[in-house]
Amino acid sequence: MNQLLLESAAGLFEESENNISLLSNASAFVKAYVEDLNWAGFYLFENNHLILGPFQGLPACVKIEVGKGVCGTSFKEEKTLNVADVHQFDGHIACDSNSNSELVIPLIKNGVKIGVFDIDSPIHNRFDLETEQFLTEISKLILKYYQI
Repeated sequence: MNQLLLESAAGLFEESENNISLLSNASAFVKAYVEDLNWAGFYLFENNHLILGPFQGLPACVKIEVGKGVCGTSFKEEKTLNVADVHQFDGHIACDSNSNSELVIPLIKNGVKIGVFDIDSPIHNRFDLETEQFLTEISKLILKYYQI
């Protein structure tokens, strides 16, 4: 991934006047410009659960318990999880049976746990270091413009 894409994302995100438009454009941007994805979106922390937010892809699970699945585990542990084969992840929640690998990045701003950025691929081991770093930078841009 390259710097030009990050600059384009920054310009797009900067124009967002609220969190819904920000997250909607972020998920659309990633789905459009990162190859071999079948889902890109957000789960937001609300009422002690992760609740489905803006996304691109097939319909998804509406509510995830903190600590459950890849998303819930990433959120609870406050760390990025790059899962090469989701079928080997104990407790994986299969919203889309076509997903084979998953990258989940927790979203935390000023100590406030907002939720997670969830990206799925039908390809095993899809998220190499370069792609993970790019999506981490996208997440930092999202947090820069996210209003808490």
